[in-house]
Amino acid sequence: MERLACIDLPEFPLQLLLSRHPEWKRLPAAVVAQDKPQGEILMVSPEARSAGVLPGMRYAAALSLAADLRVAEVPAGEVRIEVRELAGLLRRFSPEVEISREEPGVFWVNAAGLSGLFSSLDHWAHEIRAALTARERRASVVVGFRRFAVYAVARGCAGALVLAAPDEEEAVLRRVPLSVLAIDPRLRDALAKLAIHTLGEFLRLPGAAIRRRFGDEASRLHALASGDTHDPFSPDFPVEPAACTIVPEAPEGDSVRLLFTIGQHLHPLLAILAARREALRELEIRFLLERQEARTDRIRPADPTLDEALVLDLVQLRLEGAPLAASATEIGLTAHGAPATPQQLQLFLEAPRRDLDAANRALARIRAELGEETVVRARLTEGHLPEARFTWEPLSHLPEARPRAGGTPVLVRRHYVRPVPLDMRLRRGPDGRLIRDLACGPAVRWWGPYVFSGEWRLNSGEHDCSPIHRRYYFLETQGGDVLWVYYDGFRRRWFLHGHVE
Repeated sequence: MERLACIDLPEFPLQLLLSRHPEWKRLPAAVVAQDKPQGEILMVSPEARSAGVLPGMRYAAALSLAADLRVAEVPAGEVRIEVRELAGLLRRFSPEVEISREEPGVFWVNAAGLSGLFSSLDHWAHEIRAALTARERRASVVVGFRRFAVYAVARGCAGALVLAAPDEEEAVLRRVPLSVLAIDPRLRDALAKLAIHTLGEFLRLPGAAIRRRFGDEASRLHALASGDTHDPFSPDFPVEPAACTIVPEAPEGDSVRLLFTIGQHLHPLLAILAARREALRELEIRFLLERQEARTDRIRPADPTLDEALVLDLVQLRLEGAPLAASATEIGLTAHGAPATPQQLQLFLEAPRRDLDAANRALARIRAELGEETVVRARLTEGHLPEARFTWEPLSHLPEARPRAGGTPVLVRRHYVRPVPLDMRLRRGPDGRLIRDLACGPAVRWWGPYVFSGEWRLNSGEHDCSPIHRRYYFLETQGGDVLWVYYDGFRRRWFLHGHVE
């Protein structure tokens, strides 16, 4: 039969609280819904329970019972982060892990097919518990057959337990106290008045009358405990991390250029997190360095954020405070998320992808550093030859974009400053020969010729004229590229003038 394990970390938010404040471990401690006098106490430590503090009390009332009581809130986002990390730890023992939606700290793990990795299920269960103990997490591990059964037994025991047969599982299940299960306290109290304190005593009640007497929750509990309803195992598969790898054209060690490179790839990673309703909790940057060991930096904002400028400021401080020991040949970015607030998501989605003012400020810095002639734009002019139909003029500022709505996409013809000679001979136009390289492939379609001929002044200030005779073609290659080539009748040679996008 298929084997299934349940891992229960009792009072999981309280365990997180005591990990955050280890000095509270021998003092009365509790998790509260709100750190206010009327805040409700949700979970209590054994020291607080022995002083009379119970869940459901108000903080002010609990202080009258235990003057040294320590309380704090445990945010739901912090719990979800730890649950996700623990699920990753459990996937080292089995690829199929289900995370409880109702009770944080409860997991189900498929125990089938692991006999080749572990000597026995008992060994496997103890290894899981040892791994959790190493993370300072208190847990019980129960291996059995039915999903609800292993959960109930795990809630009622400590340590690791392997149930050898369904009959043994059923016997242990019936001894589980109702007080350890996450059920409505009113239902538990109502059953206690009837001297029903264990699942075995509860299962002796007639199932048909449970719903009418105690309601839907009691009816569902009875069906799950008796096995009358199907309770399938539904593993949660890990989400691919928001990550990317950057390989510079040449090894890069300048902190300014590294920051610019990282900034180009940060926004898509934040967009992935926002689509998952998360904010950036940590940006992991791994640099592969020339002749040096790899370096990993972890950028953690004070709170999870989707503010790209804030993250880049932190990256800049890290790069300037601790420059790389050598140039980076590869950069890996991994964005670790945490649940985002609706306000963060709204601001991120509404923020424009492009900041015109920021672009103009960047261009102004380039002009100030390298000169006015470094920032130019193309302007169309009258001319016969393609290379004479535009000129470059200084650009003072970027105009606001006015994209055309709908319509046919516009093709852009880009040409090289110097035409590239081609080693091919085509007597009657393109005939399927290789035009540029193997990756480009042979020409499969062509348009032309478009003839330019005559004697034209190449320079308006010169009086001599040069004869020109060109036959232009557009070639579509097997790889899907559209090349712009011409045959020079006087040079008797083919040239690649540009390509079409």
